[in-house]
Amino acid sequence: MATSDQRRRELARKKFERQQARRAQRRKTRRRNAVVAAGLAVLLVAGAAAAGTAGLFDGGAAKNGDADSAASGSPSAPPTSAAPDPCGKPAKGEPATERWKKEPPLTVDRSAEYVMELETTCGDISVTMDAAKAPHTVNSFAFLAGKGYFDHTRCHRLTESGIYVLQCGDPEGTGQGGPGYTIPDENLGDARVKEGVYPAGTVAMANKYNAAEKKGRDSGGSQFFLVYQDSQLPPDYTPFGTVGEEGMKVLEKIAEAGAAPPDATQNTPPNATVVIDKATVRKS
Repeated sequence: MATSDQRRRELARKKFERQQARRAQRRKTRRRNAVVAAGLAVLLVAGAAAAGTAGLFDGGAAKNGDADSAASGSPSAPPTSAAPDPCGKPAKGEPATERWKKEPPLTVDRSAEYVMELETTCGDISVTMDAAKAPHTVNSFAFLAGKGYFDHTRCHRLTESGIYVLQCGDPEGTGQGGPGYTIPDENLGDARVKEGVYPAGTVAMANKYNAAEKKGRDSGGSQFFLVYQDSQLPPDYTPFGTVGEEGMKVLEKIAEAGAAPPDATQNTPPNATVVIDKATVRKS
């Protein structure tokens, strides 16, 4: 029979083993939490880079000369449950491949108002364009639409935090494509945006401008964004059009479906299948 001292030693030993086991478990939990936190930090930094004004509209961090570490070294984003796709199937056809070496001649009527009609898989979006304030931009859209440049192109980015825009106009669907030429920034002093807010319904040009380095002016091409909710942005992106009432309903439907996690180029594609089947520009 064990003596009382032996029983006390046995109880003390078991208590010590339990304490050691709990400490080991706590260390394991702390290590796991640290790894998770580090992964989240990387994802948040990548998300911030994608949402920042320097990288948002030009195809992601790599396009601005930043290290593409988010694409190559960060952990994959956690899987999400995508909302049902509210859009139809794209019309048959492939995006254009033609490119041009220089901006087309300026033939737009500056005294006229132009309308761009975007027939998309999610519904029609009508954009009224101001040729008087943004003649180079409107002229370029009239030229590209006439060439079928926007037909069968996918809108490749939807942002849902800080700024609320749908970005389109890249036949490559990556945020890195363009028509081969650039156009000047215009209308940056517009009263609608000079206070740092692009109101819902604004349509503006994407570009490569880096505000921190003050480089990349006059770098717009074919990519543009449609604002579906008031968004705080510096007045660095040419505002050239306004979405009509029915078009806003289409944008809201797209936004409600949400966006996918960032892809390799730090785009956050809309969950909805947003494809411009056909784009036309007419003088109203």
